[in-house]
Amino acid sequence: MKRLADDCFANAAEMISAAEAFDKIAKAATRIVSTELCPLSDCAGRILAKDIFAPVNVPPADNSAVDGFAFSFSDYENNPGHPRGIAGTSAAGHPFSGKAKKDQVIKILTGAVMPAGFDTVAMIEDVTLEDGNILLPVNLKPGANCRKAGEDIREGQLLLSKGTKLRPQEVGYLASIGTVSVSVYRRTRVALFSTGDELVNPGGDRFPGSIYDSNRFILAPTLRAFGCEVTDLGILRDGLETIRNALETAAKSHDLVVTSGGVSMGDEDHVKTALGEIGHLHFWRIAIKPGRPLALGQIGNSAFVGLPGNPIAALVCSLKFVRPLVAKLGGLTDMEMLSFKAKAGFSLNKKPGRTEWLRGRYSSGPHAIGTVEKFHTDGSGVLSSLVWANGLIEIDDDVTHIEKGDLVTFLPFSELLK
Repeated sequence: MKRLADDCFANAAEMISAAEAFDKIAKAATRIVSTELCPLSDCAGRILAKDIFAPVNVPPADNSAVDGFAFSFSDYENNPGHPRGIAGTSAAGHPFSGKAKKDQVIKILTGAVMPAGFDTVAMIEDVTLEDGNILLPVNLKPGANCRKAGEDIREGQLLLSKGTKLRPQEVGYLASIGTVSVSVYRRTRVALFSTGDELVNPGGDRFPGSIYDSNRFILAPTLRAFGCEVTDLGILRDGLETIRNALETAAKSHDLVVTSGGVSMGDEDHVKTALGEIGHLHFWRIAIKPGRPLALGQIGNSAFVGLPGNPIAALVCSLKFVRPLVAKLGGLTDMEMLSFKAKAGFSLNKKPGRTEWLRGRYSSGPHAIGTVEKFHTDGSGVLSSLVWANGLIEIDDDVTHIEKGDLVTFLPFSELLK
């Protein structure tokens, strides 16, 4: 099955805007259709492949929301001050099984089933005990402190729609209707490479001009945070044949191939050329900073993303472009991501016509709107900026100037890494 629709892209050589790139990804990517059955205990973070309908009511019966005394409101309404005898007790897991008169009360504990014919509960701290009888408070409303059967979930109700990502709260929701296992989309399988003769794995022997590869160690956990199953295939040395063969092989067993480096215009930037020989390049140049050389294409039935080699650009492009692609490939239907406005703690002049993401640190203020500072340099290789930052400041393509105190959009890493 093709992961990307070829006809949704055109004019790959032209510079496109960030908005155009997002739109093309949304239109071109298609869901991975294979599913698997997952035990409920292991399904957090997975994406539902089928709608879930409730087979039972939750709660299954009327029950008490408090510790107190259950009674019949119709009898109470006619004679609220009447002393009432205690007919017995209803506890959670141990319902009252005797017979009670309408003018009696039943001691009831939180979560216990309401006795037949009884529909209202007075809290234990509001009643008065007098000569072994109970005096109920005045002005109680019908149904007070009683949770109705099906109040949370109705039998037959659509509980969760396919395409929903299961958080712990959804897992608990499913447990409450007795779910044992659910049908989910399998995780997107991603092959991950770094490229470049200068790269050395951490712990490896250094040589003149070498640097340690940090990109794979940033990207692998980022992709896993997106819900992917990642195969780290190491460092690809510069060379067209080497890169072409590696990409072609990886595409046969993965849904997505991700590389970093080798997509610019340099003599040793072979990734883009290799992709042109074994697949299709859908777009390459986006009007963004950081990360203009970002390639999206296809190798056989697998999607391909060629990220920039600079670590900051590689991460930012993953958060902004790979994340929605992976979501579509994995069957996710809701890509909502929370962002908020903050006061700029900086001034900035910017070129028009491109979207920029700055590394930012947000601090809450004494009022509703906090302040965000930007890192002191915008270099794409300064990893310390990512450690310092707690999110990204998004500057739209039509903005050319920001004054200190202006409102800017802040994207917290906690949202971007979901």
